[in-house]
Amino acid sequence: MWYTGRGGYQQRDFGPPATVLEMGKFMHACEGEMVCESINPKVPHFNAQIYLENKTAVGKVDEVLGPINQVFFTIKPTEGIQATSFKEGDKFYIAGEKLLPLEKGR
Repeated sequence: MWYTGRGGYQQRDFGPPATVLEMGKFMHACEGEMVCESINPKVPHFNAQIYLENKTAVGKVDEVLGPINQVFFTIKPTEGIQATSFKEGDKFYIAGEKLLPLEKGR
């Protein structure tokens, strides 16, 4: 018996979430990415979409760095967004379902 399924996983863009939470503050640009300090007590998922306060997508979480009491993360910008266009202290936001409790992020 042969099975011919159309399996596979497709990434879909469902648009911005209904609400976003503060995730971090821009520190500086490095090699085309944004380096940010976390201001949220939870850890972001890898590849989680990052937004401005107005829910405009600016990129995705690329790396999570630092000790558990001082988390940093990098954002890989989406096409058309320049890492150098932000200034120190600019805030970024994330959907609540894209956060992990600190204990699971270790």
